[in-house]
Amino acid sequence: MMARVFITGSSAGLGLMAARLLIEQGHQVVVHGRDRARTESALADAAGTEAGVTGDLSRLSDMRSVAEQANRLGRFDAVIHNAGIGYREPRRIETPDGLPHVLAVNVVAPYVLTALMERPQRLVYLSSGMHQHAGANLDDLLWTKRAWQGAEAYAESKFYDAILAFAVARLWPEVRSNALEPGWVPTRMGGPGAPGDLSKAHLTQAWLAVSRDPDALTSGGYFYHQRLRAANPAAQDETVQTRLLAACARLSGVKLPGGPA
Repeated sequence: MMARVFITGSSAGLGLMAARLLIEQGHQVVVHGRDRARTESALADAAGTEAGVTGDLSRLSDMRSVAEQANRLGRFDAVIHNAGIGYREPRRIETPDGLPHVLAVNVVAPYVLTALMERPQRLVYLSSGMHQHAGANLDDLLWTKRAWQGAEAYAESKFYDAILAFAVARLWPEVRSNALEPGWVPTRMGGPGAPGDLSKAHLTQAWLAVSRDPDALTSGGYFYHQRLRAANPAAQDETVQTRLLAACARLSGVKLPGGPA
């Protein structure tokens, strides 16, 4: 059965690889690039793409624009929240909205798109194995109280992605919402020395988006290479979930339907 899938951050890396795979499988795919040149590149590099959406997901105005552009194209069966910033930012880079760059792209953007896009059947959030050792530092999301640590900020953001996936699974029982870790692989984000198997890194997100396998039809799970894996237990804490959703609502000015104000 053909599905329509929207993939953020799909002009390169795992997002582009997932787009190509899904198109090869006969699905309709809409790609996304940070700017027009990247969107055009994605359209060219993933032959058969239905359309492209453009917007810089570090900016709140562009997050809203991406959601609007996607909604104009019609409802998707699945959305893969793939866009992300890596762990090597040497300092706290602030966006025009006053948010740390890593937090804006990795956490606030998927939250805003989840809240504003027409609700799909499936939501897929990319986390990381680094989230296992992160804490929910919700009193300092903006990194104004702590000295900046790029790897820690990245790990926290990926922890928040898992929390977001599980919160949506709980609040929207009609939607299959899952998180995954692709592994540390040699993409532009991961770096050339990453030891993971790049040939497998994009498979799980595509599988969660369209497969009829029983495991892919579950919700509130955390996956690695198409197998369930235990997530950081704190990600299942409803109080932590509520606090994160409330913080994202406050920072973005967007309320998740069914979530806290």
